[in-house]
Amino acid sequence: MASYAITEPKWVRYTFITVTLTFLTLMLILPLIFIFKEAFSNGLAMYYKYITEPDALAAIKLTLIAAAISVPLNLIFGLAASWCIAKFRFPGRSFLITLIDLPFSVSPVISGLIFILLFGTSGYLGPFLNEHNIKILFAVPGIVLATIFVTFPFVARELIPLMEAQGTEEEEAGLVLGAGGFTLFLKVTLPNIKWGLIYGVILCNARAMGEFGAVSVVSGHIRGLTNTLPLHVEILYNEYSFVAAFAVASLLTFLAIITLVIKTLAESRIKTEFDSNKKPMP
Repeated sequence: MASYAITEPKWVRYTFITVTLTFLTLMLILPLIFIFKEAFSNGLAMYYKYITEPDALAAIKLTLIAAAISVPLNLIFGLAASWCIAKFRFPGRSFLITLIDLPFSVSPVISGLIFILLFGTSGYLGPFLNEHNIKILFAVPGIVLATIFVTFPFVARELIPLMEAQGTEEEEAGLVLGAGGFTLFLKVTLPNIKWGLIYGVILCNARAMGEFGAVSVVSGHIRGLTNTLPLHVEILYNEYSFVAAFAVASLLTFLAIITLVIKTLAESRIKTEFDSNKKPMP
């Protein structure tokens, strides 16, 4: 196990530790405590009532639908894109990586406005959609499309560096032994990337359920129909139903905590498997 010499004075180390712990306490721990304190301030029975009222259940259902559609599609895209980028060299590879990173650099609100320009009444495809009675905006399809757009980089960006670090030696050996492409993927590639894949899917799912900006633009805020959990929290808060807002927000907080735990476990397994696959230098 490697050891590192620490030459900084103790007061420097303790100062950085204190600043870090203070920041985490103020920005993470105290807000979490406050959320749950407010959520349960009227008792467990009222908490259950707040999260099971019809509008809240409709928001939970829509959030789950958006995640259930967007995450598998992004999983397929992430696997295909990472395989293509990590295993092959081709013209336009750098441009493809840039396109994958696009949702990270574009505001979610701008992402939502893009769909307004495409599918709105005065948009490029609006007249065609109206003519054929196809509803995209202010309906479930628009929410799903917006969610897919803001979440599609997560799986790919986790798998690309992992696949590049692993190289192509095992796949090449499999080809020499006569294995086909699909067999190589199932028997060689997928086992090597499984924890990175889980990590990316968890992050993608967390973002899909917690997305606000893009979904807010395309949803229309129709109560009980097009409000996801984050939008429902906003409506409750704007109506001064603070305890109910915090109760619903606690559901997203539970999701964040579970995501953090699984993320930590996945990171640990990725690091362990990566270290075990590292070859000693001659």
